[in-house]
Amino acid sequence: MLENSYKFIIINYWRNIDKKIFFCFITLFFLGLFFSFSSTSSLAGERLNKDYYFFFSKHLVFTSLSLTIMILISLIDTNFLKKIIVPLFILSFILLGLVPILGLEVKGAKRWLDFYFFRLQPIELLKPFFILVTAKILILDKFKNSHTKYFLSFLLLLAVTILLIDQPDLGQTILLVISWGATVFISGVSLLFILGFTSIFLISISLLLFFLPDKFGYIINRLVSFVDPSKGDKFQSSSALDAIKLGGVKGQGMGEGILKDSVPEAHTDYIIAIISEEYGSLISVMIILIFLYISFRIIKNCINQDDKLMKISLCGLASLLIFQTFIHIGVNTSLIPTTGMTLPFLSYGGSSLMGSSILAGVILNYTKNTTYLYE
Repeated sequence: MLENSYKFIIINYWRNIDKKIFFCFITLFFLGLFFSFSSTSSLAGERLNKDYYFFFSKHLVFTSLSLTIMILISLIDTNFLKKIIVPLFILSFILLGLVPILGLEVKGAKRWLDFYFFRLQPIELLKPFFILVTAKILILDKFKNSHTKYFLSFLLLLAVTILLIDQPDLGQTILLVISWGATVFISGVSLLFILGFTSIFLISISLLLFFLPDKFGYIINRLVSFVDPSKGDKFQSSSALDAIKLGGVKGQGMGEGILKDSVPEAHTDYIIAIISEEYGSLISVMIILIFLYISFRIIKNCINQDDKLMKISLCGLASLLIFQTFIHIGVNTSLIPTTGMTLPFLSYGGSSLMGSSILAGVILNYTKNTTYLYE
Protein backbone atom coordinates (compact mmCIF):
# COMPACT_ATOMS: atom_id res chain seq x y z
CA MET A 1 0.00 0.00 0.00
CA LEU A 2 2.79 2.41 0.97
CA GLU A 3 4.75 1.46 -2.13
CA ASN A 4 1.74 2.22 -4.34
CA SER A 5 1.32 5.57 -2.61
CA TYR A 6 4.93 6.56 -3.34
CA LYS A 7 4.55 5.33 -6.90
CA PHE A 8 1.45 7.47 -7.37
CA ILE A 9 3.25 10.56 -5.99
CA ILE A 10 6.19 10.06 -8.36
CA ILE A 11 3.97 9.47 -11.40
CA ASN A 12 1.77 12.44 -10.52
CA TYR A 13 4.83 14.63 -9.96
CA TRP A 14 6.40 13.66 -13.26
CA ARG A 15 3.16 14.20 -15.16
CA ASN A 16 2.64 17.71 -13.80
CA ILE A 17 6.19 19.09 -13.71
CA ASP A 18 7.46 21.29 -16.54
CA LYS A 19 9.95 18.75 -17.89
CA LYS A 20 11.77 21.22 -20.13
CA ILE A 21 12.57 23.58 -17.25
CA PHE A 22 13.40 20.58 -15.04
CA PHE A 23 15.95 19.19 -17.53
CA CYS A 24 17.44 22.65 -18.03
CA PHE A 25 18.09 22.95 -14.29
CA ILE A 26 19.50 19.41 -14.11
CA THR A 27 21.79 20.19 -17.05
CA LEU A 28 23.08 23.35 -15.36
CA PHE A 29 23.75 21.50 -12.10
CA PHE A 30 25.74 18.78 -13.85
CA LEU A 31 27.61 21.27 -16.01
CA GLY A 32 28.56 23.08 -12.80
CA LEU A 33 29.82 19.79 -11.38
CA PHE A 34 31.91 19.10 -14.47
CA PHE A 35 33.37 22.61 -14.68
CA SER A 36 34.08 22.55 -10.95
CA PHE A 37 36.41 19.61 -11.45
CA SER A 38 38.04 21.31 -14.41
CA SER A 39 38.58 24.65 -12.66
CA THR A 40 39.62 23.51 -9.16
CA SER A 41 41.73 20.36 -9.56
CA SER A 42 45.00 22.20 -10.24
CA LEU A 43 44.20 24.78 -7.55
CA ALA A 44 43.76 22.07 -4.92
CA GLY A 45 46.64 19.82 -6.00
CA GLU A 46 49.38 22.24 -7.02
CA ARG A 47 48.76 25.42 -5.05
CA LEU A 48 47.11 24.21 -1.83
CA ASN A 49 48.81 20.78 -1.58
CA LYS A 50 45.46 19.07 -1.14
CA ASP A 51 43.90 16.12 -2.91
CA TYR A 52 43.03 16.97 -6.52
CA TYR A 53 39.41 16.09 -5.79
CA PHE A 54 39.20 18.27 -2.65
CA PHE A 55 37.03 21.06 -4.11
CA PHE A 56 35.24 18.73 -6.51
CA SER A 57 34.20 16.45 -3.62
CA LYS A 58 32.76 19.38 -1.70
CA HIS A 59 30.99 20.62 -4.82
CA LEU A 60 29.57 17.13 -5.40
CA VAL A 61 28.15 17.05 -1.84
CA PHE A 62 26.56 20.49 -2.23
CA THR A 63 25.21 19.65 -5.68
CA SER A 64 23.59 16.50 -4.28
CA LEU A 65 22.11 18.50 -1.39
CA SER A 66 20.93 21.25 -3.75
CA LEU A 67 19.27 18.79 -6.13
CA THR A 68 17.46 17.26 -3.14
CA ILE A 69 16.29 20.71 -1.99
CA MET A 70 15.10 21.58 -5.50
CA ILE A 71 13.08 18.38 -5.88
CA LEU A 72 11.60 18.60 -2.37
CA ILE A 73 10.45 22.20 -2.88
CA SER A 74 9.00 21.37 -6.29
CA LEU A 75 7.26 18.32 -4.83
CA ILE A 76 5.40 19.89 -1.90
CA ASP A 77 1.87 21.25 -2.21
CA THR A 78 1.83 24.72 -3.78
CA ASN A 79 -0.62 26.14 -1.25
CA PHE A 80 1.57 24.91 1.61
CA LEU A 81 4.63 26.44 -0.07
CA LYS A 82 2.89 29.81 -0.23
CA LYS A 83 2.20 29.62 3.51
CA ILE A 84 5.80 28.91 4.55
CA ILE A 85 7.42 31.57 2.31
CA VAL A 86 7.21 34.30 4.98
CA PRO A 87 8.62 32.15 7.85
CA LEU A 88 11.49 31.01 5.60
CA PHE A 89 12.19 34.62 4.64
CA ILE A 90 12.24 35.67 8.30
CA LEU A 91 14.66 32.84 9.11
CA SER A 92 17.02 33.78 6.29
CA PHE A 93 16.74 37.47 7.25
CA ILE A 94 17.70 36.62 10.85
CA LEU A 95 20.74 34.75 9.52
CA LEU A 96 21.67 37.80 7.44
CA GLY A 97 21.22 39.98 10.53
CA LEU A 98 23.64 37.77 12.47
CA VAL A 99 26.43 38.37 9.96
CA PRO A 100 27.58 41.75 11.43
CA ILE A 101 27.65 40.15 14.89
CA LEU A 102 28.93 36.60 14.32
CA GLY A 103 30.10 36.79 10.72
CA LEU A 104 33.44 35.61 9.41
CA GLU A 105 35.55 38.33 7.79
CA VAL A 106 37.41 37.40 4.60
CA LYS A 107 39.51 39.94 2.67
CA GLY A 108 37.87 42.89 4.41
CA ALA A 109 34.27 41.71 3.85
CA LYS A 110 32.06 40.11 6.50
CA ARG A 111 29.51 38.08 4.51
CA TRP A 112 29.64 34.56 5.90
CA LEU A 113 28.52 32.60 8.95
CA ASP A 114 30.89 29.81 9.95
CA PHE A 115 29.06 26.56 10.77
CA TYR A 116 32.27 24.57 11.21
CA PHE A 117 31.54 22.17 8.35
CA PHE A 118 30.89 24.94 5.85
CA ARG A 119 30.54 28.68 5.47
CA LEU A 120 27.06 29.99 4.74
CA GLN A 121 26.42 33.24 2.91
CA PRO A 122 22.85 34.07 4.06
CA ILE A 123 22.08 36.48 1.23
CA GLU A 124 22.20 33.59 -1.26
CA LEU A 125 19.33 31.88 0.59
CA LEU A 126 17.44 35.11 1.18
CA LYS A 127 17.32 36.36 -2.44
CA PRO A 128 14.56 34.08 -3.79
CA PHE A 129 12.51 34.45 -0.59
CA PHE A 130 12.86 38.24 -0.82
CA ILE A 131 11.30 38.19 -4.31
CA LEU A 132 8.49 35.90 -3.13
CA VAL A 133 7.67 38.02 -0.07
CA THR A 134 7.76 41.17 -2.23
CA ALA A 135 5.20 39.53 -4.53
CA LYS A 136 3.02 38.71 -1.51
CA ILE A 137 3.09 42.34 -0.39
CA LEU A 138 2.22 43.58 -3.88
CA ILE A 139 -1.03 41.55 -4.03
CA LEU A 140 -2.31 42.39 -0.53
CA ASP A 141 -6.07 43.06 -0.75
CA LYS A 142 -5.84 45.63 2.06
CA PHE A 143 -3.74 47.91 -0.19
CA LYS A 144 -5.33 46.93 -3.51
CA ASN A 145 -5.91 50.50 -4.71
CA SER A 146 -3.13 52.13 -2.74
CA HIS A 147 0.56 52.87 -3.24
CA THR A 148 1.18 51.75 0.35
CA LYS A 149 2.08 48.25 -0.85
CA TYR A 150 4.92 49.67 -2.96
CA PHE A 151 6.20 51.67 -0.02
CA LEU A 152 6.10 48.56 2.22
CA SER A 153 8.01 46.54 -0.37
CA PHE A 154 10.55 49.37 -0.56
CA LEU A 155 10.97 49.28 3.23
CA LEU A 156 11.63 45.54 2.97
CA LEU A 157 14.23 46.21 0.28
CA LEU A 158 15.76 48.94 2.43
CA ALA A 159 16.09 46.64 5.45
CA VAL A 160 17.94 44.01 3.40
CA THR A 161 20.18 46.46 1.54
CA ILE A 162 21.26 48.18 4.78
CA LEU A 163 22.58 44.83 6.03
CA LEU A 164 24.24 44.14 2.69
CA ILE A 165 25.92 47.53 2.42
CA ASP A 166 27.28 47.07 5.94
CA GLN A 167 29.10 43.86 4.90
CA PRO A 168 29.91 45.52 2.36
CA ASP A 169 28.38 43.75 -0.66
CA LEU A 170 27.40 46.27 -3.31
CA GLY A 171 27.04 43.63 -6.03
CA GLN A 172 24.24 41.75 -4.25
CA THR A 173 22.66 45.08 -3.29
CA ILE A 174 22.46 46.18 -6.93
CA LEU A 175 21.11 42.76 -7.94
CA LEU A 176 18.32 42.94 -5.35
CA VAL A 177 17.43 46.53 -6.26
CA ILE A 178 17.05 45.85 -9.99
CA SER A 179 15.21 42.57 -9.33
CA TRP A 180 12.87 44.38 -6.93
CA GLY A 181 12.37 47.08 -9.58
CA ALA A 182 11.46 44.48 -12.20
CA THR A 183 9.06 42.71 -9.82
CA VAL A 184 7.31 45.93 -8.84
CA PHE A 185 7.10 47.04 -12.47
CA ILE A 186 5.48 43.74 -13.46
CA SER A 187 2.83 44.29 -10.77
CA GLY A 188 1.60 47.31 -12.71
CA VAL A 189 3.18 50.32 -10.98
CA SER A 190 4.02 53.49 -12.87
CA LEU A 191 7.53 53.70 -14.32
CA LEU A 192 7.91 57.13 -12.69
CA PHE A 193 7.40 55.48 -9.29
CA ILE A 194 10.30 53.09 -9.96
CA LEU A 195 12.50 55.90 -11.28
CA GLY A 196 11.79 57.85 -8.09
CA PHE A 197 12.93 54.99 -5.84
CA THR A 198 15.93 54.35 -8.11
CA SER A 199 16.94 57.99 -7.71
CA ILE A 200 16.68 57.68 -3.92
CA PHE A 201 18.88 54.57 -4.05
CA LEU A 202 21.54 56.23 -6.24
CA ILE A 203 21.60 59.34 -4.06
CA SER A 204 21.94 57.17 -0.93
CA ILE A 205 24.86 55.24 -2.43
CA SER A 206 26.54 58.50 -3.45
CA LEU A 207 26.20 59.88 0.08
CA LEU A 208 27.67 56.68 1.55
CA LEU A 209 30.66 56.91 -0.78
CA PHE A 210 31.15 60.57 0.14
CA PHE A 211 30.76 60.33 3.93
CA LEU A 212 32.31 56.86 4.48
CA PRO A 213 35.30 56.72 2.11
CA ASP A 214 37.27 54.37 4.40
CA LYS A 215 34.59 51.67 4.27
CA PHE A 216 33.44 52.10 0.67
CA GLY A 217 36.56 53.49 -0.97
CA TYR A 218 37.07 50.23 -2.85
CA ILE A 219 33.85 50.93 -4.81
CA ILE A 220 35.23 54.29 -6.00
CA ASN A 221 38.49 52.59 -6.98
CA ARG A 222 36.63 49.98 -9.03
CA LEU A 223 34.55 52.63 -10.78
CA VAL A 224 37.63 54.73 -11.54
CA SER A 225 39.58 51.74 -12.89
CA PHE A 226 36.56 50.70 -14.97
CA VAL A 227 36.29 54.15 -16.60
CA ASP A 228 40.07 54.61 -16.90
CA PRO A 229 42.08 51.35 -16.65
CA SER A 230 45.34 53.28 -16.30
CA LYS A 231 44.23 54.68 -12.94
CA GLY A 232 43.48 51.43 -11.17
CA ASP A 233 44.06 47.71 -10.88
CA LYS A 234 42.10 45.86 -13.57
CA PHE A 235 44.18 42.69 -13.43
CA GLN A 236 41.27 40.33 -12.70
CA SER A 237 38.80 41.69 -15.24
CA SER A 238 41.51 42.13 -17.88
CA SER A 239 42.75 38.57 -17.29
CA ALA A 240 39.19 37.24 -17.64
CA LEU A 241 38.63 39.10 -20.90
CA ASP A 242 42.01 37.94 -22.24
CA ALA A 243 41.12 34.35 -21.32
CA ILE A 244 37.84 34.60 -23.26
CA LYS A 245 39.71 35.96 -26.29
CA LEU A 246 42.36 33.26 -25.98
CA GLY A 247 39.73 30.53 -25.88
CA GLY A 248 38.16 31.68 -29.10
CA VAL A 249 35.32 29.56 -30.48
CA LYS A 250 36.66 26.07 -29.72
CA GLY A 251 38.74 26.71 -26.56
CA GLN A 252 42.20 25.66 -25.44
CA GLY A 253 41.13 22.25 -24.16
CA MET A 254 40.23 20.85 -20.75
CA GLY A 255 42.78 21.84 -18.11
CA GLU A 256 44.76 24.00 -20.53
CA GLY A 257 43.48 27.35 -19.29
CA ILE A 258 45.63 29.66 -17.18
CA LEU A 259 42.97 31.97 -15.71
CA LYS A 260 42.07 29.57 -12.88
CA ASP A 261 45.69 29.61 -11.71
CA SER A 262 46.31 33.35 -12.07
CA VAL A 263 43.15 34.96 -10.67
CA PRO A 264 42.00 34.37 -7.04
CA GLU A 265 38.50 32.86 -6.66
CA ALA A 266 38.24 32.42 -10.44
CA HIS A 267 36.17 29.25 -9.95
CA THR A 268 33.43 31.36 -8.34
CA ASP A 269 33.47 34.88 -9.79
CA TYR A 270 35.00 34.13 -13.21
CA ILE A 271 33.66 30.68 -14.06
CA ILE A 272 32.22 31.74 -17.43
CA ALA A 273 35.65 33.07 -18.45
CA ILE A 274 37.26 29.75 -17.46
CA ILE A 275 34.64 27.88 -19.49
CA SER A 276 35.24 30.13 -22.51
CA GLU A 277 39.01 29.77 -22.25
CA GLU A 278 39.06 25.98 -22.00
CA TYR A 279 35.94 24.95 -23.94
CA GLY A 280 35.31 27.91 -26.21
CA SER A 281 32.79 30.71 -26.52
CA LEU A 282 30.39 28.35 -28.27
CA ILE A 283 29.84 26.42 -25.01
CA SER A 284 29.40 29.68 -23.11
CA VAL A 285 26.76 30.83 -25.60
CA MET A 286 24.96 27.49 -25.20
CA ILE A 287 24.91 27.98 -21.41
CA ILE A 288 23.50 31.50 -21.82
CA LEU A 289 20.83 30.12 -24.16
CA ILE A 290 19.81 27.61 -21.47
CA PHE A 291 19.23 30.47 -19.01
CA LEU A 292 17.29 32.42 -21.63
CA TYR A 293 15.19 29.37 -22.50
CA ILE A 294 14.30 28.86 -18.83
CA SER A 295 13.15 32.49 -18.66
CA PHE A 296 11.17 32.05 -21.88
CA ARG A 297 9.39 28.99 -20.45
CA ILE A 298 8.61 30.87 -17.23
CA ILE A 299 7.16 33.86 -19.09
CA LYS A 300 5.14 31.54 -21.33
CA ASN A 301 3.70 29.94 -18.19
CA CYS A 302 2.87 33.36 -16.73
CA ILE A 303 0.78 34.28 -19.76
CA ASN A 304 -1.59 31.40 -18.97
CA GLN A 305 -1.39 31.91 -15.20
CA ASP A 306 -4.54 33.16 -13.44
CA ASP A 307 -3.01 33.40 -9.95
CA LYS A 308 -1.58 36.92 -9.68
CA LEU A 309 0.74 35.98 -6.81
CA MET A 310 2.30 33.15 -8.80
CA LYS A 311 2.54 35.32 -11.93
CA ILE A 312 4.41 38.13 -10.15
CA SER A 313 6.55 35.63 -8.21
CA LEU A 314 7.60 33.76 -11.36
CA CYS A 315 8.42 36.96 -13.23
CA GLY A 316 10.43 38.20 -10.24
CA LEU A 317 12.37 34.94 -9.94
CA ALA A 318 13.06 34.94 -13.69
CA SER A 319 14.36 38.52 -13.37
CA LEU A 320 16.59 37.55 -10.46
CA LEU A 321 18.01 34.60 -12.42
CA ILE A 322 18.66 36.56 -15.62
CA PHE A 323 20.04 39.69 -13.93
CA GLN A 324 22.50 37.64 -11.85
CA THR A 325 23.57 35.69 -14.93
CA PHE A 326 24.23 38.79 -17.00
CA ILE A 327 25.92 40.70 -14.16
CA HIS A 328 28.34 37.75 -13.89
CA ILE A 329 28.89 37.74 -17.66
CA GLY A 330 29.21 41.54 -17.74
CA VAL A 331 31.98 41.45 -15.12
CA ASN A 332 33.79 38.64 -16.97
CA THR A 333 33.69 40.57 -20.26
CA SER A 334 34.59 43.95 -18.66
CA LEU A 335 31.23 45.45 -19.64
CA ILE A 336 30.49 46.42 -16.02
CA PRO A 337 32.73 47.03 -12.96
CA THR A 338 33.86 44.07 -10.85
CA THR A 339 31.19 42.99 -8.36
CA GLY A 340 32.11 39.43 -7.33
CA MET A 341 28.89 37.82 -8.57
CA THR A 342 28.54 34.05 -8.92
CA LEU A 343 26.93 32.36 -11.92
CA PRO A 344 23.82 30.45 -10.74
CA PHE A 345 24.21 26.64 -10.71
CA LEU A 346 27.72 26.72 -12.23
CA SER A 347 29.97 28.67 -9.85
CA TYR A 348 31.72 26.84 -7.03
CA GLY A 349 30.19 27.44 -3.61
CA GLY A 350 27.65 25.73 -1.37
CA SER A 351 25.65 28.86 -0.54
CA SER A 352 25.29 29.82 -4.19
CA LEU A 353 24.18 26.30 -5.13
CA MET A 354 21.60 26.13 -2.34
CA GLY A 355 20.24 29.56 -3.24
CA SER A 356 19.96 28.44 -6.87
CA SER A 357 18.19 25.23 -5.80
CA ILE A 358 15.60 27.18 -3.80
CA LEU A 359 14.94 29.42 -6.80
CA ALA A 360 14.71 26.40 -9.13
CA GLY A 361 12.44 24.47 -6.75
CA VAL A 362 9.95 27.32 -6.43
CA ILE A 363 9.93 27.88 -10.21
CA LEU A 364 9.24 24.17 -10.81
CA ASN A 365 6.52 24.20 -8.14
CA TYR A 366 4.78 27.28 -9.51
CA THR A 367 4.96 26.11 -13.14
CA LYS A 368 3.39 22.72 -12.45
CA ASN A 369 0.45 21.73 -14.64
CA THR A 370 -2.53 21.66 -12.24
CA THR A 371 -4.93 20.10 -14.76
CA TYR A 372 -4.26 16.57 -13.49
CA LEU A 373 -2.96 17.46 -10.05
CA TYR A 374 -5.88 16.10 -8.07
CA GLU A 375 -6.96 13.23 -10.28
